[in-house]
Amino acid sequence: MVESVLTRLADDTSEHGAVAAPESGADADHPMRKVTRQVAFEHGWSSGRARKVADLFDGMAAEWDAPRSGLVRTAPIRDALARGGMRLDGRWLELGAGTGVGTRIMAPALASAGGSAVAVDLAMRMLRESPARVAPLVQGDASTLPFADGVFDGVAMFNMLLFPEEVDRVVSADGGQLLWINSSGDRTPIHLSPEEFLTALPGGSAGAWTARWACSGTGFWVVATRSPKSH
Repeated sequence: MVESVLTRLADDTSEHGAVAAPESGADADHPMRKVTRQVAFEHGWSSGRARKVADLFDGMAAEWDAPRSGLVRTAPIRDALARGGMRLDGRWLELGAGTGVGTRIMAPALASAGGSAVAVDLAMRMLRESPARVAPLVQGDASTLPFADGVFDGVAMFNMLLFPEEVDRVVSADGGQLLWINSSGDRTPIHLSPEEFLTALPGGSAGAWTARWACSGTGFWVVATRSPKSH
């Protein structure tokens, strides 16, 4: 059962991380909810859908950064770095990096511990709008990543579609980790609950991963770690 390998920690109570309701967000009928579930559970991705999603986010790139980079919205990232048990000295891949809201927090934390980050996004305009390039940027489709098997110690996804088989492929077989963040909790357009996230992973409901999660700011984070001898 997923419940046996998914542990909830106490909510974040730090100054900017104390749990708060998002000011606005998506409901169950939001079109990206359907896309998210189809991609995670039904292999619902195609070149046509990729073009539509790239065009959608390219069109929002110029206004994307400011409303999403506040301390409360980004609290789950900082809390995961502090309490998630992440391998900060490792090599991390950030998928759906956008304008670098998460990258600007995560990359320096990794670097200070001896780690590194590579940021990927499907929408080129998103990458071009990144105001501070603190990590190498790669334009690419997360369903077919241009990286070798097991080359990363961790894969981070902030409000990002989940491609289960591909993240499973590129993350290390030796304790590889996945970071999943929904910055507006269940009001995030691209949303999977902690239980759904873990279930979608290859072997996730059979003990192949253990995970911890917590609420912080307006959202939540999940850090899943591959169990020994599960890959």
